[in-house]
Amino acid sequence: CPDTTAPQVLVAAQKNHDDWKEPNVDRYWLKNFPPGVPADINPAEYSSLKQMFEESVAKYADRAAYTNFGRTITFRQLDAMSRAFGAWLQQEARLQKGDRIALMMPNCLQYPVALFGALRAGLTVVNTNPLYTVRELEHQLKDSGAKAIVVFEQAAHVLEECVEETDVKTVIVTGVGDLLSFPKNVLVNAVLRYVKKQVKPYSLPTARRFNDVMEQGKWVDLAPVALTLDDVAFLQYTGGTTGVSKGATLTHRNMVANTLQATAWLKSFLPGDAPPATVIAALPLYHIFALTSCAFMWLREGGNNLLITNPRDMPGFVKELKSQPFHVIFGVNTLYNGLMNTPGFETVDFSNLKSAIAGGMALQGAVAQRWKEKTGCVLSQGWGLTETSPVATMSLPDADFNGAIGLPVSSTEISIRDDVGEICVRGPQVMRGYWNRPDETAKVMLEGGWLKTGDIGRIDEQGFVYIQDRKKDMILVSGFNVYPNEVEDVIAKHPGVLE
Repeated sequence: CPDTTAPQVLVAAQKNHDDWKEPNVDRYWLKNFPPGVPADINPAEYSSLKQMFEESVAKYADRAAYTNFGRTITFRQLDAMSRAFGAWLQQEARLQKGDRIALMMPNCLQYPVALFGALRAGLTVVNTNPLYTVRELEHQLKDSGAKAIVVFEQAAHVLEECVEETDVKTVIVTGVGDLLSFPKNVLVNAVLRYVKKQVKPYSLPTARRFNDVMEQGKWVDLAPVALTLDDVAFLQYTGGTTGVSKGATLTHRNMVANTLQATAWLKSFLPGDAPPATVIAALPLYHIFALTSCAFMWLREGGNNLLITNPRDMPGFVKELKSQPFHVIFGVNTLYNGLMNTPGFETVDFSNLKSAIAGGMALQGAVAQRWKEKTGCVLSQGWGLTETSPVATMSLPDADFNGAIGLPVSSTEISIRDDVGEICVRGPQVMRGYWNRPDETAKVMLEGGWLKTGDIGRIDEQGFVYIQDRKKDMILVSGFNVYPNEVEDVIAKHPGVLE
């Protein structure tokens, strides 16, 4: 760092990360925290995600929890449905504490039911992308040792081709409309099967239907399971684009901590007298960003997630935005850009929108500027990784886009290291390591609990973090470092460029 007057953490890049150790980082950024955001959170506020769930559904029993295709379920209903699902997994599928269950679904009501049912049964959830190929799915099931899977019909033919090569013994198949009210449940499934022909023929002879499992689960008991913060809650796979994907081992502590960190920060965006929030959950809940920001954060706060099953259907997405008032939306840069270029977007009522947050990829200045112009709401951004559960930094509320990805959130330390300026993170949200991959874990975990993120960036004298690009994406041009994100940001500002 050329600024020799800056705090010591900024000159860390001049030192070799292998021989540089530090007991603590001077968190000078705390002076810029929004009012009410604590310097630290206490993950021990809950003993597990299970306790957080059970306290929340009791506290918010009659509030709306999830809405999809016009059907809304309350926290009371979510409690009963997840209890039935978890009981079936225990009593009928004979799954034990710590067993892995894969969830392979888009955003639909079955996802939160299966998610919380599995966690209440003491299982470890393996979130699985519904668009996986046979090779990708087989690797993830075999690597995780999953014994069960909930798969939506459109991906059942993919599972058929590899299930015999895995440890999966329990298969539960569901249609997107299964938990909708009659007759919409029949209509939605029929259209997808016979009109749009999205369900390819498959043969899974021992598979159970989701609704049959739910009915049977009503008549058996959910046995109590003793969970601690050190138990593994998720194997969240990452890094498969350039090689074999690895399972980030996320404990109940990691997920509880990040839920508290994200919640504390987001509360600074919302007025104190705000009604229970309706949250637009367009990002898939199987992705770590939406998992924490939508499923867990609004479980704790008693908000209603409006599930968008297919956000790529932009006209349908805009129609959903018109269906009811909403207060918070989470998305990625491409989603916001796509929405603003969809006919009908200009007629959406944004008067209730209090917070719009981008993550998952770099937010472009041109997109942030247009969003504020069209909606009157600042488009903020956060940053993190699957390995950090995921939130590590967040922008200030109502702060216009300035290229920064925000300040480190509560209980989080950040330093810049090695010759190119790699961002390193330490905090209670940092993963335990990669599942059964000590070699890969050793590449990213440093002494003292520090995680090498693979992102190149800097921290200014106020504590704001700036990210330039992924370390692996850096291009050398005539001896100079060139970052694709910077080039793309300039191109995106050209009036003739949509994406």
